[in-house]
Amino acid sequence: MSAKILVVDDEPSIVKSIQYSLEKEGYQVTTATDGQAAVEAARREKPNLVILDVMLPSLDGYEVCRQIRAEMPIPIIMLTAKGEEIDKVVGLEIGADEYVTKPFSLRELLARVKALLRLVSRYSEAKQVQPDRIEIGDLVIDLTRHEVTLGPKVLNLTLKEYELLKLMALNANKVLSREFLIEQVWGYDFTGEGRTVDVHVHWLREKIEKDPNNPMRIQTVRGVGYRFERRVRAGEAK
Repeated sequence: MSAKILVVDDEPSIVKSIQYSLEKEGYQVTTATDGQAAVEAARREKPNLVILDVMLPSLDGYEVCRQIRAEMPIPIIMLTAKGEEIDKVVGLEIGADEYVTKPFSLRELLARVKALLRLVSRYSEAKQVQPDRIEIGDLVIDLTRHEVTLGPKVLNLTLKEYELLKLMALNANKVLSREFLIEQVWGYDFTGEGRTVDVHVHWLREKIEKDPNNPMRIQTVRGVGYRFERRVRAGEAK
């Protein structure tokens, strides 16, 4: 069954052009032209993805995003003429997954829709086979509680540190490239530096290794990336 997409914009010409492009690709499209109608359409249609304008009558896009995000975990692309950095930060912080500035390329928007749906699909497939917890020595990652403990101590990890550690632990003993880690943890359109992975691994080692300068859990594979060692016994690494 094709994915359902809710398109919300108060400019009929924009709605029409996006709807035409999406339907041409085989998606089912529902539209709304004000904020309240968007929330009601989301509740009624339960779309797989929402393309949401910010400047809307009745409820603005930020409030619509907040309400939808509180009720259903679906990807949201904010579509707006407000291109200041602070606008993007606000949109992303309240739960948007992407932020596209007008004027935009329909081709690029479509690519982002496909990429987000692909990520959701991969996440859902992975979640179905994902264990509730991972135990490696005295390091325990509780995936249901989103909590990491080392012996009796609960570790204070940032979201990215947690996601990075979880990904490496789920793929213990496999070499994971920096590019793969960036795509999986930061997203396909990450535009930061490749060093970001190295910096986060450094911070993780500070928290889970006995000697961060001679790590036993997270091994560097020169020129490629990292490997998380499964054969670490309790007390060996911290």
